[in-house]
Amino acid sequence: MAKSIGIVLTDQITAGLVEHHELVGEPIHLPREFDENGLIEIPKEQLCHLICDAVVELVPRDADIVAVGVAVPGIVIQGVLEDSPNLPQLKGTHICNDVGAELRERGFDFPVGLCNDADASAAGVAAARKEFNKLIRVWTIGNGIGFGRYPYTEGAWEGGHMVVSLDPKERYCGCGGKGHLEGIMGNRAMRLRFLDMEPDEVFEAAKNGDRRCADFVDLWHRALAAATASQIHLEGPGRFCYTGRDIDRLDLNTLRHYLYEMVKMSPLQGYTVEILPEDRLRTLVGAAVAAERGEKC
Repeated sequence: MAKSIGIVLTDQITAGLVEHHELVGEPIHLPREFDENGLIEIPKEQLCHLICDAVVELVPRDADIVAVGVAVPGIVIQGVLEDSPNLPQLKGTHICNDVGAELRERGFDFPVGLCNDADASAAGVAAARKEFNKLIRVWTIGNGIGFGRYPYTEGAWEGGHMVVSLDPKERYCGCGGKGHLEGIMGNRAMRLRFLDMEPDEVFEAAKNGDRRCADFVDLWHRALAAATASQIHLEGPGRFCYTGRDIDRLDLNTLRHYLYEMVKMSPLQGYTVEILPEDRLRTLVGAAVAAERGEKC
C-alpha cells in the first residue's frame, strides 16, 4: 500500500508517515522550540512553511506518497479554513493550494487534503478498527468542544455550537451565541461562570459535595447528552466516541442515563457510546487516511 503523510495543527505541528493505515516510525514536532503560546502567534506564511518542512523531512527515499492530509481546528470547506478561533491567522486560507504550491516549488507534487481535526479523529477511529463502512461520530472535549464525523459529508459541522439551552443567561460561548454546548462545556465558558474556580476545581468540588458545582456538573452532562441526542434524531443511531484532553471529566453512566431520557423512539435506540483516551496520533493517522481516500481536499 502506498504511503501518506498526516499533519495535525494544535499547540504544535505534529506530523508522521502513514502506511497500511498505521503510523510508521516516530512523529516529528515543529517548531522544535515549544512556545507556551502555541501556534497562534506564528504568521500564516511561516505556518505553511513549517507544514512543508515537515512533509519534506518525512518523505521516504522512494517518494511514494499518494497524499498529504492536514487536520486543523475550525470550519473547513473545499480546502479552505473558513474560520478558526484557535488559528485566526489562517482564517480564509486555502491551505491545500498554498501548501501544494510550495511543495511543488521544493520539487514534490503531492495532493494535499484539509480536514477538521475532529473529523480526522473520527477517520482515525475508522482506520484503527477497519470500519470504513460504518458511521462514526466523535465528540472532542478540551478548551472547546469539537464534533467529527466519518464518513465525511459537506457542511460546517460545528457541533460545539449546537444550541442546547433556551436560557437567555447562557451566554458564555466564545463566539457570542447564546445557549451553545461550548458555552457550558468549554474551559473559557466555565472560567466565566465560576470566576473564583478553575474547571478542574469545579469538578473536584462536585465530587466533594459542593451543591453549586454538582448542579453544574449535572448540567454539563445533560448538555452533552442533548447534543448527542440531537445527532441521533437527525442522522440515526450508531457509534459515538468521546475523547479529548479533558475526557476524564465525563462520566459515561451519567451520560447514558440522560440519553435514555432523551431518545425514546425504538428505531433510534441502537446507538453505542464509549470513551477513548486522547491520542493526537489517532488524529494524525485519520488526517492521512482521509486525504488518501479523497474524503476532502
